[in-house]
Amino acid sequence: MKAIRRFTVRPVLPEPLRPLHDLARNLRWSWHTETRELFRSADPEGWRPADADPVRLLGSLTAGRLAELGRDEEYLGRLAEASADLKEYLDGPRWYQEQQAAGAELPSAVAYFSPEFGVTAALPQYSGGLGILAGDHLKAASDLGVPLIGVGLLYRHGYFRQSLSREGWQQEHYPVLDPNELPLDLVREADGTPARVVLALPGGRSLYASIWLARVGRVPLLLLDSDVEENAPGERDVTDRLYGGGSDHRLLQEMLLGIGGVRAVRTWCRLTRTPEPEVFHTNEGHAGFLGLERIRELAADGLGFDAALEVVRAGTVFTTHTPVPAGIDRFDRQLIARHFGDDGELPGVPVEKILRLGRETYPGGEPELFNMAVMGLRLAQRANGVSTLHGAVSREMFSGLWPGFDPADVPITSVTNGVHAPTWVAPEVFRLGAGQVGTGRAHQVLAGGPVDGEASSSPQAGTPRRWDAVGGIGDQEIWELRRELRGQLVTEVRRRLYASWRRRGAGTAELGWIDDVLDPDVLTIGFARRVPSYKRLTLMLRDRDRLRELLLHPTHPIQIVVAGKAHPADDGGKRLVQELVRFADDPRVRHRIVFLPDYGMGMAQKLYPGCDVWLNNPLRPLEACGTSGMKAALNGCLNLSVRDGWWDEWFEPDFGWEIPTADGSAVDEDRRDELESNALYALIEDRVAPRFYDRGATDLPDRWIEMVRSTLVNLGPKVLAGRMVREYVERLYAPAAQSRRALGPAVAQDLAEWKAKVWAAWPEVSVDHVESVTGTVAGGSAELGATLSLRVRIALGGLDPDDVEVQVVAGRVDSADAIADAQVFPLKPAGGHDLEDRWLYEGPLALDRTGPYGYTVRVLPSHELLASGAELGLVAVPNEATGEGAGVLMR
Repeated sequence: MKAIRRFTVRPVLPEPLRPLHDLARNLRWSWHTETRELFRSADPEGWRPADADPVRLLGSLTAGRLAELGRDEEYLGRLAEASADLKEYLDGPRWYQEQQAAGAELPSAVAYFSPEFGVTAALPQYSGGLGILAGDHLKAASDLGVPLIGVGLLYRHGYFRQSLSREGWQQEHYPVLDPNELPLDLVREADGTPARVVLALPGGRSLYASIWLARVGRVPLLLLDSDVEENAPGERDVTDRLYGGGSDHRLLQEMLLGIGGVRAVRTWCRLTRTPEPEVFHTNEGHAGFLGLERIRELAADGLGFDAALEVVRAGTVFTTHTPVPAGIDRFDRQLIARHFGDDGELPGVPVEKILRLGRETYPGGEPELFNMAVMGLRLAQRANGVSTLHGAVSREMFSGLWPGFDPADVPITSVTNGVHAPTWVAPEVFRLGAGQVGTGRAHQVLAGGPVDGEASSSPQAGTPRRWDAVGGIGDQEIWELRRELRGQLVTEVRRRLYASWRRRGAGTAELGWIDDVLDPDVLTIGFARRVPSYKRLTLMLRDRDRLRELLLHPTHPIQIVVAGKAHPADDGGKRLVQELVRFADDPRVRHRIVFLPDYGMGMAQKLYPGCDVWLNNPLRPLEACGTSGMKAALNGCLNLSVRDGWWDEWFEPDFGWEIPTADGSAVDEDRRDELESNALYALIEDRVAPRFYDRGATDLPDRWIEMVRSTLVNLGPKVLAGRMVREYVERLYAPAAQSRRALGPAVAQDLAEWKAKVWAAWPEVSVDHVESVTGTVAGGSAELGATLSLRVRIALGGLDPDDVEVQVVAGRVDSADAIADAQVFPLKPAGGHDLEDRWLYEGPLALDRTGPYGYTVRVLPSHELLASGAELGLVAVPNEATGEGAGVLMR
C-alpha cells in the first residue's frame, strides 16, 4: 500500500553525541577528511549506502549503535576534537579578516547568485561545470573567511538521474528530493513560522517561496522553494527541476532567483542581523533580475530610476560563462512586458526602461528579444569571463554593446576559474603531501590562502614555497600512489558498470566479463563532462580501427573511462552517448573502454585521481574554462587537451600535451574533426603511451613521474579556487564596494545627470585636426627613440574638458593599419576654446618600438566614478578618410 502522508522522523542523539548534529548539518564535512572519517567509522557498512551523507547516515543508525558510540571514549574524544575544530573554523579570523585588520577596504558582505550549486553529491542541485564552480566558489570563500551569502533555487527533482536502455539510449529519471532528508534547515521567522518571499504575477496571482538554508562552512546558502501550500499547482512547480520547461517556466525561475533571491537575502540579514551585502555577484545571466529588484528598492526610497541604476551598477559584478550566443537565455519582449509593471512585478519601475536593459539594440541583434546576458552587462559596472581566452572571446561576442571600440577595449576582464582542492584532492594524495609539510599546513595550502606571511598579490601567492615541498617526494612513492589510485578506479568502474548493466536488463550470468574490465597497470585516460556537441564526446571514435589498435596495443595499451549526460531535450547529444556506448559494448574492446552513466560529484571524486591522463577535445574556443582538467591535475593526472579555456594560458610541455587544432583554417567542421582526431591518435601513439611505459634504470617511468611532479608543484597553485576567490575580492569585490560607497543619493543623481548630458552632447564631439608639430617622420619612417609632439583640435559639443579624456593610441600596425599591442598616452589641454568651440590638446609620443608603427587619437568620457573610459560606450575618433573626424554615438 502507498502512504497518503510522508514526513521525516529525525534521530534523537544521546547527549554525548549531540555535536554530531552540528557536524552533519554543516557541509564542511564534504571537504574535511577528518569529519568524514568520523561519520564513516560510526557505521562503515552504512556509509556507502548513505552515499556518504551524514544526515542520512545518522537517520539510519540503530538505538543500540548510538548507545554504543555514546560509551566509546575513543570515539567521543575524536568527536570533541572535530567539534572544536569546526567551531574554530567558523569563528576564528581567516585571510579576509587579516586583510581587513591590515587596512584593506573590503565589502561588509557579498551576495553570490547562481542558478545551480554543486556543493556535494548529497545535495544534488547542479547539472555541470557552472554549478560545480559555484559550489567551489562558496567553499573557497568559506576557507578564506569571505563574508559571502549564496543564493539559488531548491529543485525538488534536481537535474536528472541518468541510466541506459539495453540499446544504449540515455534515459532520465527524476526522483523526488525531500528537503527534510537533505542537509538543509528551513529559515523561520522569530515566531517560528516559515519565512516566505512573494512575487506578483500577471492576473493578480502570486508566487510564494520558502527559504532553505545550507551551511557551507562559514557561508550560508539560501535556496528558494516554490513547493509550498500557498501556491497554485502551476506555481508550485516553478522550482520542480533544473533547466526544465519552456520560456514562461524559465522566466519564472529566473524572476524567483533574481527578485526573490534579493528578498531572501534581506530576510536572512534581518533575522540574523548579518550585514547587508554591499556587492552583488551575478554568476551568469540567469540571476540578472536581481538588479531590477534593487532598483525597485531604491525607487521606493525616493531615488529616480536613472540614479538608482547607477547605484546598482556600482555594486554589481557580472560573470559570463558562455562563449556562444546560443548559450544565453533570451525571452520575447512581450513575455517580459507581461510579467512586469503595474499588473505584475516591480510596480513603479517603468516597463520600457526594463526592456531597454535587455534588448539587443546593437548591429546583428534582435530587438524583439530580451537577452539576459545583455541585461547582466548593462546592470553591472564590472564584468568578467572565466579564463584569459574566454575573456577575449567574451569581449568579441559582446562588442556590439560597445560599437566603435576594438574588442580589446571592451570592459570585460577575466578571472580564471579554480577548483576547491580539499574537495577534489584524493585523501591518499593529501596524506602524501601532508607527510612533507604537516597536516595543518597542507590544509592551508589547499585552501589557497597565503601562509607564513607571504604576499597575496600574485595569482599563486602563499602557495609556491609549500607546493615546492612536493618536489621532495620520491619517485617510488609517487608511482605507488598512482597505481593505488588507478586500482581504486578499476574497482569503482567494475562496481558501477555491473550496476548499469543490471539496470539495462542483463542477467548475472551474462556479466562475468566485468571482472576483467580495466587493468590497474594500463595507461588510463578519462573523459567526463556534459555532452553538448561542441565538447565532441565521439571525436575519439572518428577512426574506430585506429582507436581499437590503441586500446589493444600489445606493449603500449590504453584504457578509457567515459562519462557524461546529455540534456534531456538534446536528442543529438543522446545519439552521441549511444554511439559511444555501442562502441564500448563491443566484446573486442569492452575490457578497455567503458561508459559510466549518471556522472556526478560522487563518481568524479573517484575518476579524477584514478586517471593518468585527462582528455579534453572541444571545438576551440568554445570551452569557457574546463575545470575538470584542473581537478585531475591536482591529483597528479596529466592533461591531454585542445588549447582552450584555462589550458590555453597555463599549458606547458611539463604538464601534459596540447592537441593541435584547425580552428584558424578555412576548413569545414567535418574536415576539422578529421584533422584533430588524427592529431589526437598520433599524440597518444607516439608520445603519451610510450612515455608512460618507458622504464628507466630503476624500472620506473622516470620521465612520466617527473611530469606528475611538475604538474603538482607548478600547476597545482594556479588552479586553486582560493586563488580565484582572492582575485575576485581584490580585483572586483573591493573596487565594487568602494564604488558603491561613493554613491549616496545626491552623488548618484549627479552622476546620472552627468551621463545624460554626455550622451546628449556626444554626437557633436569630434576630432577635428591632428598634427605633429615637432619630431620628424621623413619618407614614412622615424628613428627609434625619437619623440613626436602632437597637437589635436577637439570639438566638445558644449562639454567641458573635465568631461572627457583625449588619448593617443599607438603601436605596431599590420598591413591594414590596425594597431596591435596598443599603448595609450593622455593628451592635456593646451589652451581655451576658439570661436568654433574647438579645444586644443597637446602631448608627446615617444617612439619606443621598431617596425611598422602608427597612432590615432580618440576622445572618451571621463568621470572619477567610471570604472573605465569605455563604460558609457562612447568614443570619438578621427575620420578614417581624412584623418579628421566626428563623434561616434556608441549606444
